[in-house]
Amino acid sequence: MKSPILAIAAALCLAAPAFAQVKITDPWVRGTVAGQTATGAFMKLEAAEETRLVEARSPVAGTVEIHEMTMIDNVMRMRAVPGLGLTAGKPLELKPGGYHLMLMNLKQAMKQGDTVPITLVFEGKGSQRQSIDVKVPVRALTAGPGNPARPTDHQHKH
Repeated sequence: MKSPILAIAAALCLAAPAFAQVKITDPWVRGTVAGQTATGAFMKLEAAEETRLVEARSPVAGTVEIHEMTMIDNVMRMRAVPGLGLTAGKPLELKPGGYHLMLMNLKQAMKQGDTVPITLVFEGKGSQRQSIDVKVPVRALTAGPGNPARPTDHQHKH
């Protein structure tokens, strides 16, 4: 009886289409102050094959959107985008001032040292979807990329 079950299981595994592996590095969420209802999540994404980030969600936010910040007529503008394409082997950085995830309608304050669960949904060839759960550390409100304590543009030493 084990033999037919194993054969079916093996056939199902072989029939499943291959999907692009996505590497996620340096994820972080910006901390918030009391009463703040939104914040950003940032990270670096790299896919082995062409894929798209099409959705993000988190239990700490009512809504998570993929956002883009651009400078138009000397005014910084932010807007939701339906997805972000990842080119095979080329890192895409979600960072302050550029593409990022916007966590809105926060259900709690984001305190430095907390961890935020975020699910990222990627869509590959043939509309095949893959979800990746990420545990994202919260950095200080004044944190910048690669520096959990201070923004990168105002650092100095005594």
